[in-house]
Amino acid sequence: MPEETPENVDVLVVGGGPAGLTAAIYTARAALNVMVLEGEPSSTSDQPGGQLMLTTDVENYPGFPEGVTGPQLIADLREQATKFGSRLVQGKAVSVQLTQPPFRVEVSSDIGKVIARSVIVATGSRTRMLGLPREDHLVGRGVSTCATCDGFFFRDRDIAVVGGGDSALEEALFLSRFARTVTIIHRRDELRASKILQHRMEREPKISMRWNTVIDELFGKQQLAGLRLRDIRTGALDVLPVTGLFLAIGHSPNTAVFEEHLKLDADGYIVTERGTSTSVPGVFACGDVQDPVYRQAITSAGSGCMAALDAERWLGDSDHDLAFEPAASTALTPGSV
Repeated sequence: MPEETPENVDVLVVGGGPAGLTAAIYTARAALNVMVLEGEPSSTSDQPGGQLMLTTDVENYPGFPEGVTGPQLIADLREQATKFGSRLVQGKAVSVQLTQPPFRVEVSSDIGKVIARSVIVATGSRTRMLGLPREDHLVGRGVSTCATCDGFFFRDRDIAVVGGGDSALEEALFLSRFARTVTIIHRRDELRASKILQHRMEREPKISMRWNTVIDELFGKQQLAGLRLRDIRTGALDVLPVTGLFLAIGHSPNTAVFEEHLKLDADGYIVTERGTSTSVPGVFACGDVQDPVYRQAITSAGSGCMAALDAERWLGDSDHDLAFEPAASTALTPGSV
């Protein structure tokens, strides 16, 4: 059976969240041939639209004074990207060859293989979840992964934060501006967070600690109504009546398929220099896959713009005027995004 003919594009954007779609808007508007791998609807780590698809109301994205839902914001970005000629494909990169341009990417869809003159990685990161029943269902219904995004909606409520690192204490301190009470739930008897954050937390009267405690169950069918807690030393159970739970147990960047090809930091995030350039010339990265700090839709969109401009300039350089020649027979490295 003859091998399928790869599709040729100027720019392959891997990821369909705000970073990837913004990159697609800019590169397509520059008259480049652009394909976007949006992800797969059945995947929890790289679904089309990214984490915004799990966000109900977004009130801090510029240009929407009345707010906008996460899915609607993604729908608007998709429409704008296709308006300028971007081709959106539901699929993910399952293996790549990034030895030299043009690059080869195998896609988990009928597309098969793609040859790209440049690649923009915008695969994002995924929030580490507790793995409890109804947890996914209650995201956006009392369960949140972003205090900056959702804290305002919990004014004068009793809420909880799970975690013990800097992120958990930063979330709790931020939420104390709005909430009536904030309970930090931590499975150990000491915090990993920096001492300065611990001192600030101790001085905040709204914040209390539940040490050596884990969450066994979430209550509420359509809206979070409380938590069943278990003391890991004694096994004792009790109920914490809260209407908000913020998960702050870390994020994992979606970089598995790129780990043998691009320079990553100790936590698995893609290292970028001089804007959005990666360790491989012609491959750029933007959004949460290279940003472990801010993780906001607007910063992702901004870095998507940067990656698009970097890719456009790189392609415009006469030294990189690449014809679509068959790539060297380098074995593709399997993985998943």
